[in-house]
Amino acid sequence: MTQRTRKAIGTFATVLFLIVYCLVAMAIGGHFAVGQGLAIELPFYIVAGLLWLPVVMALIRWMAKADPA
Repeated sequence: MTQRTRKAIGTFATVLFLIVYCLVAMAIGGHFAVGQGLAIELPFYIVAGLLWLPVVMALIRWMAKADPA
């Protein structure tokens, strides 16, 4: 698979993942964190704000691999 193809697939996968992740995080946060006070909301938003990074970093790493010789 060429790098160009991986980048196209990875771009669509990243956008789709972020849409789904945001909706799930919003639903979980709305159900469990909102209205529970700063001691619950702040850690939730910090964790939810950082949890998507490893997945997207792995996708970007895969997209950036060089083409096979």
